[in-house]
Amino acid sequence: MPGSRVARRRRYLVCEPRHFAVRYAINPWMHPDRPVDVSLAQRQWRTLVATYRDHGHTVETVNPEPGLPDMVFAANAAVVVEGRVFGSLFCAPERRPESVPYEAWFKSEGFDVQHPESVCEGEGDLVPAGRWILAGTGFRTTREAHREVQEFFGIPVIGLTLVDPYFYHLDTALFVLDDENVAYYPDAFSPGSREVLERLYPDAVTATREDAMAFGLNSVSDGRHVFIAPEATALAGRLADRGYVPVPVDLSEFHKAGGGIKCCTQEIRS
Repeated sequence: MPGSRVARRRRYLVCEPRHFAVRYAINPWMHPDRPVDVSLAQRQWRTLVATYRDHGHTVETVNPEPGLPDMVFAANAAVVVEGRVFGSLFCAPERRPESVPYEAWFKSEGFDVQHPESVCEGEGDLVPAGRWILAGTGFRTTREAHREVQEFFGIPVIGLTLVDPYFYHLDTALFVLDDENVAYYPDAFSPGSREVLERLYPDAVTATREDAMAFGLNSVSDGRHVFIAPEATALAGRLADRGYVPVPVDLSEFHKAGGGIKCCTQEIRS
């Protein structure tokens, strides 16, 4: 199987962590009394961008705004499918202003942005997966937003309930490997949602709690290469056994805010 996976070139949107900090606590990872090394965060982020480009992907940037320390987590700003953009309405008041500069960027690129009426946190909880969109709920994005997304895109939405506050967004507990398969941490989901995932993806790659807590599931796959936290060693081994190529990228400084590789990466699907 090694060598049989095919990479597809992607277009990613990212935001420089110039103003990155942990100033409030809206998930269990965040502790404002623990300092953030902004210089280290910037070096790690630049490495991620360079790694994407080295693998043939297009990377574009939105300018960071002062006072928005979590704006670096570009995935939360929207979900883009077939050139259509569904924006975000953040749960935490501290993050709601992030939607404005992201919407301005999308408009400058010729996109229209649909505003959600219900709390919705972009690719944090909305994961396009081939024939459908996997949609998380339980901590942030609401089921009402799932219905809005289905009506907007006309794509079936599969609701999944998250039950562990450490995995508050779907993209911390699951990522798409390709149009046919995913990797996920089963215990992050309710019993019924686990059954749904088992039915949809009987050959899924499952992760241990240790790898999930290392942000191993906050990964990005281009269909062959999986950009993954280096600490998620067991998961990387399982992926390699399935013919994927793990590409370790250290974004450990962003873990202090509950984010990692995928959180920093918005995919623009045209």
